[in-house]
Amino acid sequence: MNLHEYQSKREFARFGVPIPAGDVAETPAEAREIAEKLGSKVVVKSQVLVGGRGKAGGIKLAETAQEAEVAAEAILGMDIKGLTVNKVLVDEAAEIADEIYLGLVIDRAARRVVMMGSSEGGVDIEEVAASTPEKIVKVLIDPFIGFRSYQATEMAIALGIPREQWRAFARIAGGLYQVFIASDASLAEINPLVVTEDGQLLAVDGKMSIDDNALYRHPALAERRDLTEEDRYEAEARQHDLSYVKLDGHIGCMVNGAGLAMATMDMTKLFGGAPANFLDIGGGATSERVAAALRIILSDENVRAVLINIFGGITRCDEVARGILEALEVVPTDVPMVVRLVGTNEAEGRAILADAEMETAATLSEAARKAVAAAANG
Repeated sequence: MNLHEYQSKREFARFGVPIPAGDVAETPAEAREIAEKLGSKVVVKSQVLVGGRGKAGGIKLAETAQEAEVAAEAILGMDIKGLTVNKVLVDEAAEIADEIYLGLVIDRAARRVVMMGSSEGGVDIEEVAASTPEKIVKVLIDPFIGFRSYQATEMAIALGIPREQWRAFARIAGGLYQVFIASDASLAEINPLVVTEDGQLLAVDGKMSIDDNALYRHPALAERRDLTEEDRYEAEARQHDLSYVKLDGHIGCMVNGAGLAMATMDMTKLFGGAPANFLDIGGGATSERVAAALRIILSDENVRAVLINIFGGITRCDEVARGILEALEVVPTDVPMVVRLVGTNEAEGRAILADAEMETAATLSEAARKAVAAAANG
């Protein structure tokens, strides 16, 4: 789950990271009121869960409260990469002398959290990593002893931060690590962390991603999920405890298990097709879950065939077959389907589907070939 900039920065502030004074507005009048309270030059920033807001015109400087109102009026309702701006953040503008990048992610190869910093803050860090990787400084953090002050000093030196700002930098780096750990985050970044004209460090922009699997431990964070910013089918899938990812092909893939999903999509590509999505129904393929899964898959108008690839482990294949037929009574469709069942009672399951004149396959490669052919004729 991704947090908006204003939500991320409020989390940072809870752990001692300095952020600009400001608040969120949903109308131009509210933006003006916030700017009046701040009594200074402000920056009005669209709150959408995508990058490139500035290039899209979603960030504007305002010298006065009246200009802030005009800026908010221009930004609210704007479409940025398919997302509508419903809120703006009105922050006190900083006098920027320098910009730094500071972020934390999980390095799965090292099995540790890694802190990354760059003197090239304020720009797309992926571009910096691709074009000038030597400008990215990395510090691996031992999970048993946590982030240490000497690591902050090493990073400050590598980033060229003046000695008189090392202590402030260490507090910010330590606070960012604490919020990352405390929130079960998969990403926490400040970009940019600015050095102001008077030598202060300030997090003027931020981003956090929370591990969905850990949200049950953070109900306060879970309540901040902005469903208006998410794909509505992914949101519906989550309501049914299904995992769904939208892709850009034309074969809908229903599977049970992430590994089976990868294999199914690879096989589809091998035979010349392209997955339109994948939907993992997990364990227990009840008719209700299959119906919900089919409805979500078929909602994609690009889907010209559906490949159902189910492994019958604890759930028997004959039960899955009955679930598919019951689901099709709820979600009738003309889209061709190919079903591959393997595992417990697979012969009985295929027989049930064959009696219903559904296309079945004994192997994954056979199923993928049939699905690709059906999509081509669809």
